[in-house]
Amino acid sequence: MPGVAGDRFGQAAEDYVKHRQGFPPETLRALAKSGVGLPGQRVLDVGCGTGTLARQFAAQGCVVTGLDVDERMLAAAAQLAQEEELSIDWVNASAEDTGLDEGSFAAVTAGQCWHWFNAQRAGAEAYRLLRPRGQLAICGFDWLPLADTVPGETEALIQAHNPAWDLGGVRDYETPIREMFAITGFVFVDSFSFDLDVVYAAESWRRRVAASAGIVNLTAEAAEEFDQQLAALLAQKYAGPQVVTPHRVYGFIAQRPAA
Repeated sequence: MPGVAGDRFGQAAEDYVKHRQGFPPETLRALAKSGVGLPGQRVLDVGCGTGTLARQFAAQGCVVTGLDVDERMLAAAAQLAQEEELSIDWVNASAEDTGLDEGSFAAVTAGQCWHWFNAQRAGAEAYRLLRPRGQLAICGFDWLPLADTVPGETEALIQAHNPAWDLGGVRDYETPIREMFAITGFVFVDSFSFDLDVVYAAESWRRRVAASAGIVNLTAEAAEEFDQQLAALLAQKYAGPQVVTPHRVYGFIAQRPAA
């Protein structure tokens, strides 16, 4: 049964597929340096959404299972994998209670989704699913709401339309994630972070934002009003067919001990 986050985001699955850019290839290279996502490795990608990480792992030779609470996201992921001629198993379940066999995976990954989980329960479940020395990698791909940038002004507009939204700003992910690693028995291995500019067509940026947490839970009328104001902002201050959006990619990797 899809959860609350799944209910909201599943309705935006088509926008995710068409307009939301996935993790850049540099993410996979950074993970590989810590031994995550190597060819032949059995990988579980939790909260997989449309499979932006799962499909890249499969393309580089991993044996991949993608897991998500929302069947609509899984259907979109499966369609993309089929088009790319990738073999991936898809599981409709939560990260906290996967129903999968203990010790089944060499790596568990989570991309841009960990903040939706009960972190301690999801961490404990990942620990159960991993083989000894298996690794948990938690990654993110956030826009950077810097002053006088498209993400910065977009985020200010989101907050004006949805004051209850509390996921804005440049957030500290490392502290709570490292605390979760320690509580659930993992040993911290490594982390990485890098910034890059992501170029969107102006229309795609609008649809990407429409599928974000700050907008998907608004009424249709409120979301339409927001989109009209965002379109006006882009036309006035960032005119042109494309917009440049600064982003940050990060990852934290930990290992289940050998014994």
